[in-house]
Amino acid sequence: MVKNRLGMEFMRIPAGEFVMGSDAGVEELSRRFPGYERRRLEELADEAPAHRVRITRPFYMARHEVTVAQFRAFLNASGHVPESIADGTGGYGYNPRHDPASTRRGDAFEGRDPRYSWRNPGFAQADDHPVVNVSWNDAQALARWLSDIEGRRYRLPTEAEWEYACRAGTRTLFHSGDEPAGLARVANLFDADAAVNWPAWRAYALPHHDGYAFTAPVGRFAPNAFGLHDMHGNVWEWTADWHDDHYYARSPLEDPPGPADGTVKVRRGGSWHTWPLYARCAYRNWNSTDTRYTLVGIRLVMQAPD
Repeated sequence: MVKNRLGMEFMRIPAGEFVMGSDAGVEELSRRFPGYERRRLEELADEAPAHRVRITRPFYMARHEVTVAQFRAFLNASGHVPESIADGTGGYGYNPRHDPASTRRGDAFEGRDPRYSWRNPGFAQADDHPVVNVSWNDAQALARWLSDIEGRRYRLPTEAEWEYACRAGTRTLFHSGDEPAGLARVANLFDADAAVNWPAWRAYALPHHDGYAFTAPVGRFAPNAFGLHDMHGNVWEWTADWHDDHYYARSPLEDPPGPADGTVKVRRGGSWHTWPLYARCAYRNWNSTDTRYTLVGIRLVMQAPD
């Protein structure tokens, strides 16, 4: 393990091969996730085809998502102004006065609004919670500053590196296994505690109580076999890659870099507000580079020396 000046801890991830993506069909997924509308299970075509990927070089991945305290220390030391503040439009926030019976997410999350930023997502966060309302551009600024100040390269993981690190040698839906019930030990996802605020979506919630209706302190749940915490849940994590529905069909075997261009960047892993179907190792989501949201955070990679 390596620790940097912001207190971020990095685990060495060895080179290796794995099968990336998923060829699971609608019928197979419906057995694992009963109660989901068929259309939700049909909207996962960008996970296919499952294909072999070889990660040829070891790398270091942050053990935890970037915390509120670490992001604050970066801002204070670098002078960087987060995009939600710099452009004056703000971020998104949870509004506790929303109608909990409504299924419309906009009734609970509002923005962009200058009232909301990484400092205030509308719910309480301690210093050891993962920072949210940070854009892909903010993540890039953090990686550049750390690279300059420490003399070693920091960056966002490629999508292939992220899934390889998440799986940690497994081929199951989650690094904890195939059953959503097994997530109680390893992930802060949409469960009975979060469903109090969204009772209309209770059917999709995990039945257990993890004690967190919003973000949890990083590292509170069990790690995967690589020693990485919160690879499922807590906050979505930006990757380096542009999103392309059809990239997997032409992805190279070794160290796929992702598409050369695009309009949106991939984020992975799910959040405290995510249903289990969308927290699987293979699931892909995306946003524009200037997106700042209550569910999205950062996990960095530190490149290993040649």
